[in-house]
Amino acid sequence: MTSDSRVSSRTPASPERRDFIREIVAADVREGRASEVVTRFPPEPNGYLHLGHPKAIALNFGIAQEFGGRCHLRFDDTNPIKEEQEYIDSIQEDIRWLGFDWGEHLYFASDYFHQLYDWAVHLIKAGQAYVDDLSADKIREHRGTLTEPGKNSPWRDRSIDENLNLFERMRAGEFPDGARVLRAKIDMASPNINMRDPVLYRILHATHPRTGDEWCIYPLYDFAHGQSDAIEGITHSLCTLEFEDHRPLYDWLIENLPVPSRPHQYEFARLNFTYTVLSKRFLGRLVSEGHVRGWDDPRMPTLSALRRRGFPPEGLRNFLDMVSLGGKGTSAAEIEMLEHEVRDVLNRRALRRFAVLRPLRLVIENYPEGQVEEVEAVNNPEDPSAGTRKAPFARELWIERDDFMEDPPRKFFRLAPGREVRLRYAYFVTCTDVVKDASGEIVELRCAYDPETRGGDAPDGRRPKATLHWLSSEHAVPAQVRIYDRLFTRPDPGADGDLYADLNPNSETVLQECLVEPALTELPVGETVQFERLGYFCPDPDSTPGGLVFNRTLGLRDTWAKLQAQAAGP
Repeated sequence: MTSDSRVSSRTPASPERRDFIREIVAADVREGRASEVVTRFPPEPNGYLHLGHPKAIALNFGIAQEFGGRCHLRFDDTNPIKEEQEYIDSIQEDIRWLGFDWGEHLYFASDYFHQLYDWAVHLIKAGQAYVDDLSADKIREHRGTLTEPGKNSPWRDRSIDENLNLFERMRAGEFPDGARVLRAKIDMASPNINMRDPVLYRILHATHPRTGDEWCIYPLYDFAHGQSDAIEGITHSLCTLEFEDHRPLYDWLIENLPVPSRPHQYEFARLNFTYTVLSKRFLGRLVSEGHVRGWDDPRMPTLSALRRRGFPPEGLRNFLDMVSLGGKGTSAAEIEMLEHEVRDVLNRRALRRFAVLRPLRLVIENYPEGQVEEVEAVNNPEDPSAGTRKAPFARELWIERDDFMEDPPRKFFRLAPGREVRLRYAYFVTCTDVVKDASGEIVELRCAYDPETRGGDAPDGRRPKATLHWLSSEHAVPAQVRIYDRLFTRPDPGADGDLYADLNPNSETVLQECLVEPALTELPVGETVQFERLGYFCPDPDSTPGGLVFNRTLGLRDTWAKLQAQAAGP
């Protein structure tokens, strides 16, 4: 596996990190059971990766790196009806964005279709697999329940020759979809339902993205997965807990086939989040039904959406460093915890810029008409090396409409009639008049400035209680800004049985008349900045030099950090 300098510096190299998976791997290496650690990440190319996947990605690639081994990227492309090249491309892009690389070790389950077919024939010849004519519904009925054993199919005792003949004819395309399947012959009374003669192959007349029309029968995941691991020499097959009950089948197939290696499967807890649904099937429905604009809509919990929204991959990796692999329970996390780590990275790295989302004109009546001066603005107070920039200042400015109140309450310290405030990096101004239109709406503020306060400080030491950001009217650049809220209104979507009922109708607010600093016209897609006092924002791919579009990554308020501080006490 190639090294990657983008991997978080907070991810130590093995000895300092300890969890039950790493302890197993360390013991296997120490005791000679694994001369080289080989892991794999095996996504199905039937959708985009979501927030449930980075834990497995970081674990598989991280362990391989820590123990000097390699990690394979293998696409489980065994269902051509749902698979698309778009998903394959997006998955590779997402993994690289996270900071991991598989080097030359890119594989597909379809690479092994011929070998898998031969091994299916091997099971038939050994009397351990048979062709079944039962329908899917009948197979389900025969399987039994958790408390009642299953019952044998009437086709279970077909002769080996008949099974070989029928399986060859299945491959030749003689039968329609669903007419027959190949099943393993194990034990219909097993307490583990997955061992009750599981289906290994089904008929599917569909063109495969990579093999075309060569095949009309396709292996199921349980048959393709473990054998692909064995072909590739995987030493540690790391899966989430829903595959724990499938491990006996994984092991049975490995033991009963002439595979070139003996991989072992280990399970860890899945990662779930509040206010989030991590079902590719449901997320696909949100896309197809038009509830969102696509898999990368910034409201979605997909990695492509997080990237479009401006999340730095380091923030996600740092979050993963904090969460436990979990034992036999379900690993859950508050979404605010992830957002906290993202803010931490952005606070240290993001450049600061001025933007006004809901503009209100401010005219400094005693400032010389036609004069423009440049004030020195800090790019990032957390990073002195980021330096400063020049911001144009003039007689007519824009400020945030929310920064003025004509009749303010007692604890409102921003601009009001007769009140002085500081304009960041510039001057102190005092509101002297309010201009309204015929409907009574405030359209303009008249102010006076103190020329002795250039740079934001007064010689006499007076200190206004509020500092406002601003833009020069002449130099401000129009932009559309999209403000995002939770996609769901409750932390446990669907708890009452209806996910759609919990969709947030206000998950996106589009502001059309925003204004930003001229420097933001050059900001590349993928780079997140802080709009001072407003939050973190990044250019959307829809943005053009003549039509800027920004997505809000996150607001500035860190709810999780505040709750942690309160829990810690004084």
